[in-house]
Amino acid sequence: MEIKQFNRETKGFFKALEGEETAGVMTYTWAGDKMIIDHTEADPKFKGQGVGLKMVLAAVEYARKENIKIIPLCPFAKSVFDKRDDIKDVLV
Repeated sequence: MEIKQFNRETKGFFKALEGEETAGVMTYTWAGDKMIIDHTEADPKFKGQGVGLKMVLAAVEYARKENIKIIPLCPFAKSVFDKRDDIKDVLV
């Protein structure tokens, strides 16, 4: 599964692709140098494949590389951060 990022000036999203098929999308909004993750959605067809987790981890990798912080407003993304101490360094 490949995770691609589409970054715009005020918003953006991560897309999980399995071949040509979209397995999931996670959207975010920029607030200065902070990424606010506002929605995560995975296609039910890919249930159990960790689609949402892979997109959150891609956002963490991007945040570390760009030295930005993340605000996880999306309940799914927040639950991932709540469960994993190894990624909390990018939280506001």
